[in-house]
Parts: sequence; C-alpha cells; structure tokens
Amino acid sequence: MAIENKLQLPCGAVIANRLAKSAMSENIALDGKPHEKLWLLYDVWGQGGLGLIITGNVMVDSRELGEPGNVVLEDDADIDHFREWTSRAKRYGSQIWAQINHPGRQAPAAISKVTVAPSAVKLKIGSLAFRTPHALEEAEILEIIRKFGNTARLCKDAHFDGVQIHGAHGYLVSQFLSPLANQRSDRWGGNIENRMRFVLEIFRAMRAAVGREFPIGIKINSADFQRGGFDEDDAVKVAKALEAEGVDLIEISGGTYESAAMTGVHEARGSATGTMPSLSSTGLQNSTASREAYFLPFAAKIRLAVKTPIMLTGGFRSAAAMNAAIESGSVDVVGIARPLAMEPHLAKRLLSDPQAKSDIGPVKTGIAAIDRLGMVELGYYSLQLARIAEGKAPDPQLSPLLALPLVGFHYASGLLSRLLSK
Repeated sequence: MAIENKLQLPCGAVIANRLAKSAMSENIALDGKPHEKLWLLYDVWGQGGLGLIITGNVMVDSRELGEPGNVVLEDDADIDHFREWTSRAKRYGSQIWAQINHPGRQAPAAISKVTVAPSAVKLKIGSLAFRTPHALEEAEILEIIRKFGNTARLCKDAHFDGVQIHGAHGYLVSQFLSPLANQRSDRWGGNIENRMRFVLEIFRAMRAAVGREFPIGIKINSADFQRGGFDEDDAVKVAKALEAEGVDLIEISGGTYESAAMTGVHEARGSATGTMPSLSSTGLQNSTASREAYFLPFAAKIRLAVKTPIMLTGGFRSAAAMNAAIESGSVDVVGIARPLAMEPHLAKRLLSDPQAKSDIGPVKTGIAAIDRLGMVELGYYSLQLARIAEGKAPDPQLSPLLALPLVGFHYASGLLSRLLSK
C-alpha cells in the first residue's frame, strides 16, 4: 500500500511511512512542561505504528497561551522533561516533531497576560473571552521571530526529530497572512509579499538555529473561509516562497476560530471566494478520497506549484482514501487527528488492512447553536486524550455534553477576568 512507503524529506531525513498524527491540543501540561500524563499519551501513540507524530502547541512565550495546559518551551530549565517526552514518543520508530506556535489575538484573557496581533483587530467571536489585541511594533515583531528561533533550538536540544511552524487556524502566523487580521501599512502588511514576510523571517530564524539537516515543516491554511481573507492564491504564493527557503513538509489545513473549517462543520471543499479546482487531473472526482478529505482539491492545486512534500489533514477515515490520495501524486503524507483520539493504534490497522477505516462520526450535543460552532468536537476529543493520558481507554459512549464546560471556559473565564479587573 502507498501509505507503507518511506518518505525522504528535502533535508535528508526519512519518515518510516506516510501516516502522521496531526497536532491536537492536549491541554495537560503542568506549568508549561510535559509530565507523566503527557509522556504516557505519546508513549501510547508511539506504539501505534505512525511514521510521524506532531505534538500539540508548544508555545514560545509563557505569557501568551492559546489554551490552559499548553506546553511552553522558552528556556532549558525543564529540558529533561522534554527529553523524556521525546524518548517515550519515538522509541518504537516514529519521528516526533514539535508544533511551535504563538496565539496572537487568540490568547484567552483569563490565562494570558498579553494579547498582541499584527493589528488591533479583535476576534468576531467570544467578545468576553478575548481582548482587543495590541498592534505589534517593529521591535516586538523581531522579538517574536527571535523567540520562534529560540524554541526551535531548544526543541533540537530536547531531541525532537523536527519542528513545525503553526501557520494555520487563526494563530499569530495565520493572522499576519490574513488581510482581515493584518491591516498594517508597513513592510509587514498590505500585499501578500509583505504579509508573508513574518513567516519567512520565522523560518529563517529557525533554520539558522537548527541547521540545514534538521526538518522544519509548516501547517498553513488552504484558505480562512472568510470573505476577503487569506485565500488559495495567497496560500500557493506562500508555499512557493517557503519552498525556495528550503521547507521540508507543508501540511494543508483550513479555517480559523471564526470559521472552523478544520472541524468539518463548514463545507471545506468549497472556497469562500469560489469553488475549489477540479480533480480531473488526479482521477479522484468520485473516489473515496475526494469524499473524505476536506482539502484534497487544494492539495491538487498546490502540487502543481511546488515539489515540496505535502501533508494533508482533515476528514480522512479509511485506508482506501489515504492510499488513493497518495497514489494520485497530490499528497505525500496523510495526517490523522481525531480518529487517533478514539483509537490510538489505528495506524497499525491502516497499514496492515487496505479495507481498514475509522468509524468515528460528527460529535453533536443536539443543541444546534452550539453544534454550529464546531467547538464541542475539540472539547470532546480533549476529554478522550485526557483518558488515554491517565492510562484509560477512550470511551465512545462519553456524552458530548461533558465537553460543554471546556467549550464555555473561554467565555466564562473571560467574563470573570473582566469583572476582577474592574
């Protein structure tokens, strides 16, 4: 099967097979550092036969978090905790990469001391939970770039096999790329060439910190799925620019907090500014792959622009779809996330049985207004990860209603923060 094949990256590193765990926020770090529960979670995933394991958010600054329980790596004070994490994850043959991130304006007011963004443009959702961000000044931008490079260096010291820039889902890098969030008129804003300057400088800082033979990937949106936002043409230009810099793996996703296409709630196969390109060149128009993979049409489009290996995440459930996508030539690595929260060793089945598939479906509370947001899924799967981290099996009978406190955290805690500050 195609997913069994090894993949050599541009830097020379080799991934044992084409199945990757895409990042999911674990939210179980203690004071920003990994510990026994996180070690166990990744030990379990490591036993599952994945070629690549990408962590949830590893934040570059402890003052600016995206969720409670985020991992933070900004100095070497707890480097042994990180080395235990990487050792547990990769002792069965998987590579482990750290996803490096900064939340920008998606930093909840209750847990982050600072909220910054390219421009002082507030999120359209969660008005009580998120502050209006401070528009970054030039020196602050350069300092954040330095922090990305510093965290990449520390990740290499912690024995990660690679790193990934989180440039999707509305976090800071994604904010700089979006003309809706980035309304600057200086060299960091305006046309896409200026808006991509931030991520290119981050990549350069990281490459200088880790060297040419250490893998650096990026996760980018195919589009923000918001009218007037970051679109497919922008994404192609960013991918081409990163390829010229020497990026090793481009993971494609889509959506933001404001339009959660990555959860499958929105029709991600259609663009906010038009329809996705035809799949006639791949022969996948009616295949299982085209039905399952949210962003497959864009992968076909970006493949025409770059030769860099492409990882596609979002919607894959069956070995048949995964093999078809790779055999089409549009995809090099298949990313899986939520299915691994319910079946941590799913990769073993996918690699051994061409008919294997995950049977997970949409997570619904039955409360339409909440289900439309797509956030219940994130809370529900966080609860499943917590079970694995405690040495328990995932529970398919777990009620989605139990995720509501996690969904409401940002809103309720934001209100409390406002009241206490008055």
